[in-house]
Parts: sequence; C-alpha cells; structure tokens
Amino acid sequence: MSRSTAKATFTRLYAKVCQEDGAFTVSIRLQNHLKPAETACGEEVVNTIEMASSMIGNLAAQFSIPQECISINIRMENVRGGTLH
Repeated sequence: MSRSTAKATFTRLYAKVCQEDGAFTVSIRLQNHLKPAETACGEEVVNTIEMASSMIGNLAAQFSIPQECISINIRMENVRGGTLH
C-alpha cells in the first residue's frame, strides 16, 4: 500500500478471486462509501485459495472493515474438483 492509501479510511472491501491455470488472481477494491473519491484497487496472483483468503482478511483487519461490509466473489476452474461428497 502506498503512503496515501495507508492514511485513507475505507469502509467497504470488494474482492474477486479467480482460479486460472492452478493459480488464483485476487482483485481488490477498497472504498469509503462516505467519501467516494477515497478508493484503492489492486490485483495480485497467489498460489493457493488460503493465501487469497489471508490477503483479504489482512486488508479487512488493517482498515477495520467489518464482515458485513466485505463482498467476495470466487470463481473456480472446476467447482466440484475441490469439494468433498
């Protein structure tokens, strides 16, 4: 995070996790719903869904964003491949 982003106050976190070719692309948008000009976006590729989840959780904790203000969209290559039946 840049220095200006570190000083910003965010109230919403939107995350999209997409699995492609065995890796996970995490796209994040942070927003202050009271000051729409205060937004930050980023994208990073990680190796596991656990790393993606941790990244999202760490950002939420860093900016004190409550669970009900977090939206996560997950798109898996093979939804059934990782589930237990």
